[in-house]
Amino acid sequence: MALRDFKVLTFDVVGTLIDFEGGMLAYLRQAVPGSDVTDEQFLAAYRAARKSPDTDWYPNDLVRCWHVVAPQLGLPDSDALAQGFRDSVAQWPAFPDSIEALARLRKHFKLVTMTNAQTWALQHFQKTLGSPFDLLLACDDALCEKPDARYFAYARGRFEGAWGYKQADNLHVAQSQYHDIGISKKLGITTCWIERRHGLASSGGTIESEHTVPDYHFHTLAQLADAVDAGR
Repeated sequence: MALRDFKVLTFDVVGTLIDFEGGMLAYLRQAVPGSDVTDEQFLAAYRAARKSPDTDWYPNDLVRCWHVVAPQLGLPDSDALAQGFRDSVAQWPAFPDSIEALARLRKHFKLVTMTNAQTWALQHFQKTLGSPFDLLLACDDALCEKPDARYFAYARGRFEGAWGYKQADNLHVAQSQYHDIGISKKLGITTCWIERRHGLASSGGTIESEHTVPDYHFHTLAQLADAVDAGR
């Protein structure tokens, strides 16, 4: 199936379009400027904290994560620093290619978010990305988080209701093997893996999982937009 044959692209946002690792590390350096904690140490501790069964809605859960991570890494711990970590999402940057690539993709498809972030955070991300989306779906709309299959059913119901498109018309675009690619394939949804950490040794801030071979595989969103523009 050619890429242009799809009608609606559903997007993971945090990690695929928004550079959450860069945003978190920028907060760390601003909040604790003298820290000698390395980027990888912080991301590994964060990744482990996010695997807890006691997580809150994201990114409110960043408050809990700071209180878990800070003592482990010898960082100062306070309610103000933890709240600041959560509030830093408003300044998290888009990846360098996200805004331009989304603008190109919008010429061919309906664009829909499927983010594990709450609505309040998604509003910041939508603005950061240039407001490209036709439909905004957040975890507190779906009342669950990926990789829960109910989120995908909820999203399908929303875009079917809005435009009449079916699952076969949908390409799901995401960075996380754990949250998106594995479950999408199991559900029979065509997948496009944006491998943002291509060439890097670890999964960074994303929970690790078994590798699922996607239907389409690019290292950047710009590469996906290039393929669409080329008629592939």
